[in-house]
Amino acid sequence: MHQFTIYSSDYCGYCRMAKQLLARRGVVPQEFKVDDSPALRAEMIERSGRRSLPQIFVGDRHIGGFDDLAELDRNGQLESLL
Repeated sequence: MHQFTIYSSDYCGYCRMAKQLLARRGVVPQEFKVDDSPALRAEMIERSGRRSLPQIFVGDRHIGGFDDLAELDRNGQLESLL
């Protein structure tokens, strides 16, 4: 199984939905909360090129946000990353 990483916030509904979707697939991602960490937020932006939350990675591969993750799941492509 590949390591999933999620940059998230306690105040982000899409972050909660992404973690719930991953949990239903048996994945507990490594989570980096950017709420009180400008350094983690900067790292997320540098890695993803995006400012929105969540930002999800599988290994070094950038998946995107919740909508991107949900689309992979709907298309059956998420399973191949597990």
